[in-house]
Amino acid sequence: MSLWDKLNTELNRAGRAAQGAFDEGRLRIEIFRVRQLADKSAQALGYAVYRARAKGEELDAAAWDRLAANLKEHEAEATRLEEQLAQHGSPAEAASPEPPAGGAGGGDPGAATSNPPGAP
Repeated sequence: MSLWDKLNTELNRAGRAAQGAFDEGRLRIEIFRVRQLADKSAQALGYAVYRARAKGEELDAAAWDRLAANLKEHEAEATRLEEQLAQHGSPAEAASPEPPAGGAGGGDPGAATSNPPGAP
């Protein structure tokens, strides 16, 4: 019976790890989407200022307030999601991978960091 218990424990652990990875991926996609919305808002604000200046005018306060508030809202949402991602913790960031002992090229591991000939 202990074999089944071990198997069940490992399957549960793998399921939790997979769910955590799925949640992190979903959060990263949401951050990307919100950042795109912020970029579009900044672009709209920039175009509005450009068009007004091209006419020799200043952008009216109501348009500025509306466009700037939209940009600020998207940036605040992105910041909130990034903080949530940082709290979630990334398994890839938590583990610091060590390079293989032989190096990637299989040559001298110190060769990439050695000084060129004639250098002090």
